[in-house]
Amino acid sequence: MAARSREVRTGPLIAPAVSVLLFWMIVPLVLTLWFSFQRYNLQNPLITGFAGITNYKVLLSNARLWISILNTLVLVGSVLTITVVAGIIFAVVFDQEFPGRNIARLLVTAPFFIMPTVSALIWKNLLMHPVNGFFAYVSRWLGLPVVDWFVQAPMFSVIMIVSWQWIPFATLILVTAMQSLDREQLEAARMDGAKGFSMFWNITLPHLLRPISVVVMIECIFLLSVFAEILVTTSGGPGLATTNLSYFIYMRALLQWDVGGASAAGVIAIVLANIVAAFLIRTFAKNLERE
Repeated sequence: MAARSREVRTGPLIAPAVSVLLFWMIVPLVLTLWFSFQRYNLQNPLITGFAGITNYKVLLSNARLWISILNTLVLVGSVLTITVVAGIIFAVVFDQEFPGRNIARLLVTAPFFIMPTVSALIWKNLLMHPVNGFFAYVSRWLGLPVVDWFVQAPMFSVIMIVSWQWIPFATLILVTAMQSLDREQLEAARMDGAKGFSMFWNITLPHLLRPISVVVMIECIFLLSVFAEILVTTSGGPGLATTNLSYFIYMRALLQWDVGGASAAGVIAIVLANIVAAFLIRTFAKNLERE
């Protein structure tokens, strides 16, 4: 007589971990919502009480908020485009056999393990410095005018720094996905007369759509909160040229001491992040249905 299988209830086993995670997420969220409806400015500690939606009205009528949101979207969109395109190129290249391939893979993935602050300092002082930077040295050697990157092209400079950090991540995911590509399908396509770009467009790229969706979703989560690179290099300037939503909240909370206004901006950031996440999840789901 076969032994009857026993159903094991796993709920009580994972309940402690889930409870800690929920507490860790819900408490900061609730406090942020609470403070967003309060008059709480550390420069005026005597002015307190319920503010209603005043903090939101003040923020939504502030042009700096909309500029920071636009800068956030430009930064996220540009970095995603650069990292995905570069990741696809590296994935296709590293899928081929050539001398020194392992060393090349190591060099491409190395920037991902550098802390954002260190990465920003390297670019600011060793590469983009208008006097002592490598780019300035090359420009003078070629007889070209020296570019002060963080003054003349601040957003482009930040985009380059952040892209340099995230290209390795996209490369790792897409190179791994290339390993599962059906080699027999490629060989059959070659025998039918298909060549380089045609094979890439009709076989390789469709195979990479799912991992590309994963790359976009994961990167968006982190790119919406880029902060260290901006703080180290441009401090949100010149003016508001590189002030994204994260840096706007930082200025509101820790430079202006407006906890209520910063909390309201945080809630707006959460709403924006959820809108982007919902859009990406729907796109990702459509890709899965097609497959």
